[in-house]
Amino acid sequence: MKRHSEDSDDPFFVAAHNTTTRQQCTQPDNDGVPEQTCAQQNHSPKLASFTSQNAPPVIPSFVALLLLVTSIAPAMCHPMQGNHTFRPSHELLKLRRVRAHLKRINKPPVKTIQSPDGDLIDCVLSHQQLAFDHPKLRGHTPLDPPERPREKNHTKVDRESESFQLWSDSGETCPEGTVPIRRTTEEDILRASSIRRFGRKPRAVRRDSSGSGHEHAVVFVNGDQYYGARASINVWAPSVSDEFEFSLSQMWVIAGSFGKDLNTIEAGWQVSPQLYGDNYPRFFTYWTTDAYQTTGCYNLLCSGFIQTNNRVAIGAAISPRSAYNRRQFDIGLMIWKDPKHGHWWLEFGTGVLVGYWPANMFSHLRSHASMVQFGGEIVNTRSRGYHTATQMGSGHFAEEGFRKAAYFRNLQVVDWDNSLLPLRNIHHLADHSNCYNIRQGSSNVWGTYFYYGGPGRNVGCP
Repeated sequence: MKRHSEDSDDPFFVAAHNTTTRQQCTQPDNDGVPEQTCAQQNHSPKLASFTSQNAPPVIPSFVALLLLVTSIAPAMCHPMQGNHTFRPSHELLKLRRVRAHLKRINKPPVKTIQSPDGDLIDCVLSHQQLAFDHPKLRGHTPLDPPERPREKNHTKVDRESESFQLWSDSGETCPEGTVPIRRTTEEDILRASSIRRFGRKPRAVRRDSSGSGHEHAVVFVNGDQYYGARASINVWAPSVSDEFEFSLSQMWVIAGSFGKDLNTIEAGWQVSPQLYGDNYPRFFTYWTTDAYQTTGCYNLLCSGFIQTNNRVAIGAAISPRSAYNRRQFDIGLMIWKDPKHGHWWLEFGTGVLVGYWPANMFSHLRSHASMVQFGGEIVNTRSRGYHTATQMGSGHFAEEGFRKAAYFRNLQVVDWDNSLLPLRNIHHLADHSNCYNIRQGSSNVWGTYFYYGGPGRNVGCP
């Protein structure tokens, strides 16, 4: 994820991204304070201590000398440069802003569960979740489950291959009437470029993403009215080679143009060291109404998505994960528009309703979607001057097939009649097929499916 120039003037950004703390005149540094000057200042207190033990009570000449030294020392301590970024006021401002933001997004729990991966999962009363801080949602009451889309052609679901979440391995659950929320820490925010951009995707959005640092291997359908989408997504733990990069596999429900009015609803899994501080694949959601500019966020890091379930923590690690040439695991995801109230609901796994995005949060998606997209995405920062080695999917190309390449299966869309239908007129896009590619197929068991991914940097992807 690239840092944006607008963040460079943010006091938080300046303080948070400098890791060396200076003390005045204790060590030579790079700001022009010579070693000899510091040595003179370090001797001053020693001289005062020595003379205070041996001098007579009043020595006017020594007092004059001491006054002269103390008046000169501060000037020698502070060279005439304006680039000091380690003043205590900046540190205090940073901490105040971070802690104030944490207080806004971390609601008081009735119970906290320690996950094996180190996460803290807070069980927050449903009506106190962050979503209801949004002006459009104040006073809103969580709705009952909607009518589920009908399947015209039933597809087989392999329940044994489904992944769930690592925190649930503890055996503890959140009480009824609460929702599980991954607690955000100071460290999570400090890894971001600024508080303003914490939990948000970069602003640059292009359909052909080859120039934005984002690379995709996806299939998509457009040219119709869509009211939802469903797929089972193979879960891996791809290697991410740079702190500011990520690797994700998701589906997008899209309306509007790829400009300032883009509306998206997104769900899948991602590995993002910057957002989470580790390399676990995590269940995530995202939404925006203005092409990632000022609205929306990942997971529950801003007001918007209303969670209704006490079993699924958005942003928590998924377990188990697939391994090369061994057993494969996937997660079933479905997003669809409730015919009665018009809200966009999210299902995780087999019939587990997570919650919904209220329709009045959107402009174009208030009515329907105009595109549905499935696949992988990575960020390529080229931080070492060449293409990243961040993996997509399993880190292997699509042609390697089952147990080796990552897959999406049972791809479907929801029509105006709240029915699940197979995809028609499918398009493919691989921004750099020598780095990450895609192969689509169909079968009676998997319906419409595809393999995708790749290793990133290789002989054909310099």
